[in-house]
Amino acid sequence: MRALVTGATGFIGPRLLRLLDSPVVLSRNPERARGRLGPSVGPIYRWDPHAGPPPAEAFAGVDTVFHLAGESVAEGRWTAAQKARIRDSRVIGTRNLVLGITQTQTKPATLVSSSAVGIYGNRGDEELVETSAPGTGFLADVCQEWEHEARAAATAGIRVATLRTGIVLGSGGGALGKMLTPFRLGAGGPLGNGRQWMPWIHVADLARLYVHAADHETVRGAVNGVAPEPVRNSDFTRALGKQLRRPAFMPAPYLGLRLLFGEFAQVLFDSQRVLPRVALETGFVFQYPDIAAALREILPPAA
Repeated sequence: MRALVTGATGFIGPRLLRLLDSPVVLSRNPERARGRLGPSVGPIYRWDPHAGPPPAEAFAGVDTVFHLAGESVAEGRWTAAQKARIRDSRVIGTRNLVLGITQTQTKPATLVSSSAVGIYGNRGDEELVETSAPGTGFLADVCQEWEHEARAAATAGIRVATLRTGIVLGSGGGALGKMLTPFRLGAGGPLGNGRQWMPWIHVADLARLYVHAADHETVRGAVNGVAPEPVRNSDFTRALGKQLRRPAFMPAPYLGLRLLFGEFAQVLFDSQRVLPRVALETGFVFQYPDIAAALREILPPAA
């Protein structure tokens, strides 16, 4: 596989790069990206996702494109400007990437593009698979536009898979990095009543799932990038407290988080019981299917 990767310096990107042979990278700042990624990656080309398509030479010999770039949804309050950045980084960025792909003389065979389980909205206890209808809300709307732009590559004969990612857990940052401090201080606990379903995945499994989607020609369209055993927020809280050997019973009230995070707080309380039907039906084997095993791998035993 000769792969090109966007968003290579994010939380997921470096894990994916380890599974690839000298991948091409697109970055706003190639010098900084080279410093962070080291010599194991191939050429790094400058690309501003908002400014237009990537340089044509970046696609030379590439058969697979992994598109991970996008503004974090969990950084800062959701002001109108921040929401515009979240949307544009996904919608306009993907549109320009696909434009570059379709304009090349020798086109890649496959595009595996990030998406998110936010497309399902708040759905209570409903089991959600790839054929489930989209939900409502800001993230659901953004994800639908995002996937629409990625699917446009199919008009040029390119196989497209969109990975609807859940909460990604791993060492060194991500969602778990934001949770650890209050738990280690003994102030961790469920969000509200903790009954909401929490779709999650270990970062190592997610990186492998990207490669799986690229390697299997039967994988097309939406792919839920979540572990096969979703948990309620209260179950996750107990598992994390147990691994850290800390109490985890102080509930975080919605109103307090709303004051802290603004509109984004609602996302934390949304319930999404998402299942990875496509991954399982196409033979993907999760290394970390349950939350206890995932946390044991990520976090060293507490002293």
